[in-house]
Amino acid sequence: MRTSDVYGYAYDQIHETLLRSLDGLGLEDLHRRVAPDANPIGWLAWHLLRVQDDHVAEIAGREQVWTAQGWADRFDLPFGTDEIGYRFDTDQVSATRIPAVDLLVGYAEAVHAQSAEFLRGLTDADLDRVIDDSWDPPVTVGMRLVSVIGDDYQHLGQIGYVRGLLG
Repeated sequence: MRTSDVYGYAYDQIHETLLRSLDGLGLEDLHRRVAPDANPIGWLAWHLLRVQDDHVAEIAGREQVWTAQGWADRFDLPFGTDEIGYRFDTDQVSATRIPAVDLLVGYAEAVHAQSAEFLRGLTDADLDRVIDDSWDPPVTVGMRLVSVIGDDYQHLGQIGYVRGLLG
């Protein structure tokens, strides 16, 4: 198994788990909070996708599918197209109203397609390329890809937990 296969498999698993997590949910389910400041499933899924889209596009030197394919316009959220949900407060989370479950699934498909395409061409040499030298140690492509995997799996766990609480 090549390195690109391992990363590709991890991102495939994220995608498949997200789709299973969203299956059968209604729009109301996406926005329901299990506690006043708890993150709802829709926000968690949107944020997971935005981080992946943002980070993988940056590494690949591509425009995010969020803007390149018009998803930002279709979601029509009340903040800039560069937002990914990082450090959002409870009011910003509340303002992240997903217009339709199918729209969220479509964006998930588009993000996964671009990520998978990039990962198929990934080489071992690519993993050592430094993409952010403001950290000690500097962040490499490999480190960033693992960071996204970790973040995505955390949010998938949160989605599963919230879905369980919703019944």
